[in-house]
Amino acid sequence: MLPFLRQNLLYSLILVLAVSCKSYKLTDVKPAPTTEKTVENLYFSSAEDYVYKCQMDIYKNHVSGILIIKKLNETTHRVALTSDFGNKLIDFEISDQNFKLNYVLPDLDKKIVINFLKNDFQQLLKRQYPVSESFENENAKIYLSKIDNKSYYLFFNKENNLLKQIIYTKNNKEKIDFTFDAKKHIFADSLHLDHKDFKINIKLFQITENE
Repeated sequence: MLPFLRQNLLYSLILVLAVSCKSYKLTDVKPAPTTEKTVENLYFSSAEDYVYKCQMDIYKNHVSGILIIKKLNETTHRVALTSDFGNKLIDFEISDQNFKLNYVLPDLDKKIVINFLKNDFQQLLKRQYPVSESFENENAKIYLSKIDNKSYYLFFNKENNLLKQIIYTKNNKEKIDFTFDAKKHIFADSLHLDHKDFKINIKLFQITENE
């Protein structure tokens, strides 16, 4: 695993500079009235540990490990990633505004790698979204949240009101598609993170279920 991280991950991420993103636009939806001022992603809101099997596909390379996410307070989470053999790879604390690196394996201690992880987890763990507009289609209620030059489209299943997808865009370009599979509002059984400007896919599968 470590030779892959050392030789392939850094160089693969650099290739993003040559990749352009498509503009994102909702299709097959209609405006929907709403009284909601904010909507929330509650999947990481419990004080219990969230433990997932993590699989990453990066430019045709595959790496796996264990990911632990713990809520420290209302704004901050701690995230730790270990190899399948239990070796710690990275440990950091993160909120919307702050990032504290507690440990990183020397092979991973590269600015582009740290920034990639920081951005992904800031988007994944973001909880509150002010509602700018609302829409609907046959299966989902859709809330658009605009924050500076970023936009978030949150899709809630009409049948159970569970969050099933977040599409994150920046400067109207689609960046990351988060897709959730869940049975409860506070815990996602699985998560698929699909980059649109990196050839990177991350999949998380529950190991211990949050009560």
